[in-house]
Amino acid sequence: MVEIAPVASPADWRAADFAGSDEWIDYLSREDLAELDAALRHAKSRGVSGIQVRREDFPLPTLSRRLGDLLDTLIDGRGFALLRGFPVRDYSEEDAGTIFWGIGTYLGAPWPQNADGDLLGDVRDTGRSILDTSVRGYQTNIRLPYHTDAADIVGLMCVRAAKRGGISSLVSSVACHNEIARSRPDLLPRLYQSFYYDWREEQPEGEAPYYQMPVFSSESGRMFNRYMRGYIETAQRFKELPRLTAHEREALDYLDGLTESAAFQLDMELQPGDMQFINNWVLLHGRTEFEDHEEEGERRHLKRLWLATDRFEKRPEVFMGLGYDLGWDKAS
Repeated sequence: MVEIAPVASPADWRAADFAGSDEWIDYLSREDLAELDAALRHAKSRGVSGIQVRREDFPLPTLSRRLGDLLDTLIDGRGFALLRGFPVRDYSEEDAGTIFWGIGTYLGAPWPQNADGDLLGDVRDTGRSILDTSVRGYQTNIRLPYHTDAADIVGLMCVRAAKRGGISSLVSSVACHNEIARSRPDLLPRLYQSFYYDWREEQPEGEAPYYQMPVFSSESGRMFNRYMRGYIETAQRFKELPRLTAHEREALDYLDGLTESAAFQLDMELQPGDMQFINNWVLLHGRTEFEDHEEEGERRHLKRLWLATDRFEKRPEVFMGLGYDLGWDKAS
């Protein structure tokens, strides 16, 4: 058996490392908010808004330096940060989205989030069922188990919170990897090999309705994690694919068990205006089930960004054309 060593990384953390601390929250000052408001007005004076805005349309002469530090934290630090203090209710939804998008231009380039090429996504309950294989979890109110998305950086801005629930939670996939290396080294090699994933009806034209992807990969001295257990399970609906073996299920179950341990989970209740950014390759994220408000204008709503950064020298080859860009080239 080939043994895989633990990975040394500042992103190897557990919940206890942040107990009683809010070091991961970056509070926006009055000056920061004035700068964001001025940048919005500048963009509108150029006749652009939302996804039309480029970095040069959204000048942040002072805040841009802090966003650079935030990017350092995402890529080479603990892997996540939260901006707090943005008065989202003081703005129209379009203007708030423009500000969120403008901040994103300082962290990376936009990446499409689905086969329709959406660049500034909406996370809310559409009333559809996850049992529909064309539906994705963020379009429902169900609990979302810990998983990764398909871009370097994932950003969420809370526009409105749920009536109850909808708690965001993060787990370090580096910590999970290292715990498996220490406690169950017999399982880790299989997680470096590919599993079949369900495209859930968003495959590129002419391609099979499933693809292959390992849970863990390594490239240029970095560990990368790509994981959606639910999509591995629903891929089993295709009769031509091999059935998951007992050893494979044990490896996946062990990883899931670590993510479900409170020792690994950092929960955060996103408040309206909060902007959460995570390094998708070293963090898993999940969400509790939520109960929504009855009034349409009060229902839970988050805006979402997927961003690609040039801070990675290389990404695993297996990502290209599959799990990284997902064949979605409509952003070009």
